[in-house]
Amino acid sequence: MTHDIFMAGFGGQGVLLIGNLLAYAAMAEGKQVCYFPAYGVEKRGGAATCTVIVSDSAVGSPVIGRPGSALLLNPMAMEKYYDRIRPGGFCLINSSMVEGVGARSDLDILSIPANDMALEAGDARLVNMIAIGAYAERVGAVALASLKEALAITLPERNHRFIPMNIQALDMGASFARQAVVSA
Repeated sequence: MTHDIFMAGFGGQGVLLIGNLLAYAAMAEGKQVCYFPAYGVEKRGGAATCTVIVSDSAVGSPVIGRPGSALLLNPMAMEKYYDRIRPGGFCLINSSMVEGVGARSDLDILSIPANDMALEAGDARLVNMIAIGAYAERVGAVALASLKEALAITLPERNHRFIPMNIQALDMGASFARQAVVSA
């Protein structure tokens, strides 16, 4: 099985970090992975996107024309990428920042108040962990436990003190996804 995911937000939301985290978690599970980050020259505040492909077989290209899943963390990402998601796919929308979801009955849509949940968890920077935790729970591309284990590899050692907080955010996202009603 192959899972392809496109993640988009602005620099500083941790889009590239969770893409990297997902890639390491998948590798730990013995899967084939392709991680393709992209960001504007301005970094913080500019566009940040990444593509991750997780597969049981070899991955031929990092390019995805119509992703099967998308994590859209801000209004600009929603406007630009929502219509590109493949019919039958999954879309996580950060409802703390994105108002009004376009009508698409062909998607499993999870609207999650990621910014609000991050503040509840104690740090506004946890939006990304909440989102990837919800994605892992809903789609099953990797196990939540693998994401947690990959934190030690993905985060610089100076930030390992934040691993418990990141694990809490992953769990919060997964819990939200479990309790949410499938919209498609």
